[in-house]
Amino acid sequence: MPIVSPATVTPSRCSIARSLEVLGEKWSLLIVREAFWGRTRFSDFREQLGVSSDILTDRLGTLVDAGVLQKIAYREEGSRERFRYELTAGGRDLKPVLAALNAWGEQHRPSGAGPSAIYRQTATGEPVSLVFRAADGTILRDDEVEVVRGPGASVYPANL
Repeated sequence: MPIVSPATVTPSRCSIARSLEVLGEKWSLLIVREAFWGRTRFSDFREQLGVSSDILTDRLGTLVDAGVLQKIAYREEGSRERFRYELTAGGRDLKPVLAALNAWGEQHRPSGAGPSAIYRQTATGEPVSLVFRAADGTILRDDEVEVVRGPGASVYPANL
């Protein structure tokens, strides 16, 4: 069997598969969650998540390379240069993804302790929810929305 290098792999035509190349590891989305909660330092991610340093280094690198986080150098007085990790615009665009996973988990995998995250309107503190919205602004029920293949979809499983 020939060895396939990343340079010779054709990118997937499926946007979900391409997204999972970046976000498909458990730790990746948990790092993004922590970044939304204000964590920026390697040591803070490691301490909060309980993830090993080698896995955290790998996941942070993937998220930086994919444009989800940016790596910014800083130096505290008397210390060596270190880096903090901040969400990029692409990373901030993951907020509805996290909200959807949070809602699904609360409905289908509840902990019994209540939600671990609450999404609310900044100005009022009122709870918000994700919805499907038609072009005219009408909010649609889930059963009013269908998923169909787009023009970039492949009918061949090899091109996920």
